[in-house]
Amino acid sequence: MQSVAAAPVDLRKGEVRALSDLKTAKPLDTQPQHEQHGRYPKARTREDFQQNLAVVHDRIADACRRVGRTPASVRLLPVSKTIDEPHIRLAYSAGCRLLGENKVQEAHRKWEAMADLGDLHWSVIGHLQTNKAKLVARFAAEFQALDSLRVAEALERRLQAEGRALDVFVQVNTSGETSKYGLHPDEVPAFLRELPTFSALRVRGLMTLALFSGEAQRVRDCFIQLRKLRDRLRQDAPAGIGLEELSMGMSGDFEIAIEEGATVVRIGQAIFGARSLPDSHYWPSHEDGNRPS
Repeated sequence: MQSVAAAPVDLRKGEVRALSDLKTAKPLDTQPQHEQHGRYPKARTREDFQQNLAVVHDRIADACRRVGRTPASVRLLPVSKTIDEPHIRLAYSAGCRLLGENKVQEAHRKWEAMADLGDLHWSVIGHLQTNKAKLVARFAAEFQALDSLRVAEALERRLQAEGRALDVFVQVNTSGETSKYGLHPDEVPAFLRELPTFSALRVRGLMTLALFSGEAQRVRDCFIQLRKLRDRLRQDAPAGIGLEELSMGMSGDFEIAIEEGATVVRIGQAIFGARSLPDSHYWPSHEDGNRPS
């Protein structure tokens, strides 16, 4: 089924509703841009970062315009995995204040090295082992890959010790790929019912990674599935569990994600440029790798 233009955002209710099931709206034919993966030129100057950020913001605005949304309803999360300190400082000088990282130890090292940048914050977006929870509790402003109670318990214990709270997203596997982390959609309701136990975890929404595919509808279906799941869960979500946010979409598919309701898009290569290390090094999974940003 071809997707159609989404309805406007009702900011009073925090609602983002795509109208993929209606028959009267204008069909959307936005295509993924995965052919650019590994080909983005590296940003080397402050001006490069400013230009790349402007282009990405323009693409966000265009995607929002197609579905009657305001660009302010979408948060850009630049992903700085593999990027060294000098180039992160250039990105900071171009306006980046919250950066996403996959590997906890790498992110922690960067946090320590750039402690002089007091308003630079870090979002951990990759799979977390329980023995790394103490690092996340120490420095992260956000964790977007919560998919097990063991990790929730470890984070809660460490956050309580630090006297901190942490914004978290529940990761959902919408592609059905066994190589990817994330809860099966059917497991999410029971998982959410357990989370009010963890007072230091502030649940903000759901996160997913779509298929890395050139077939637009298969990519779109992953985003539609997450939005519909969120809409169902929000009807009887436990007290204190926020489900306003949908983190979905990366450099090659974020426009499709926005059309389907994304409120956070995680963009790496379109801002920083192509990386020298393989994706599998920074997207650990059950098999060889996960997917790029």
